[in-house]
Amino acid sequence: MIRLLLVDDHPVVRAGLRAVLEPAEGLELAGEAGNAVDAVARAGVGDVDVVLMDLRLGDGADGVQATKMIRALPDPPHVLILTTYDTDADILRAVQAGATGYLLKDADPNELIRAIRAAAEGETVLAPPVASRLLGRMQSPDTALTARELEIVGRLAHGDSNRDIARALTISEATVKSHLVHIFGKLGVDSRTKVVVEARKRGLL
Repeated sequence: MIRLLLVDDHPVVRAGLRAVLEPAEGLELAGEAGNAVDAVARAGVGDVDVVLMDLRLGDGADGVQATKMIRALPDPPHVLILTTYDTDADILRAVQAGATGYLLKDADPNELIRAIRAAAEGETVLAPPVASRLLGRMQSPDTALTARELEIVGRLAHGDSNRDIARALTISEATVKSHLVHIFGKLGVDSRTKVVVEARKRGLL
């Protein structure tokens, strides 16, 4: 059972998410929060697997800051951003703070549920429009993968998790996720599996 914490400053949005997620098999709503302080406190209880986090939380810390604080907890849950904002800066800040994925609020309910399940496994998830936006930003002047990015692609091909990659390369999991965002954008894909497929097509593996 995947236990969820919903974080959004709009009660109506949280109610809508409850209506979508409560019937889903294998998901359980563990709690809700309307601001960063409550989100961090609730996540710290230790019974949450995935936090569904909005970026804008009204007054006080935003979703990126809340994500960073949650990921600094002992044995932290994964954080999946669900927002209406898709600027490059927002996306990169969220991933660098430790977010496992980034979805937009116009996502299909089934896509959202699949993303939650992937996030619970520690997989990086990007909404297709987000991946496309990053691709557009990175197409000029150079879309070649760096040496570090090629190392990470090679480890993805061997089935390594973000944690495995971080340990092997002596970097943080947040850094691995940041590299994955760049890799997704450069290759124009939206999943780890597609990274490997596209890399093989391009002769990178």
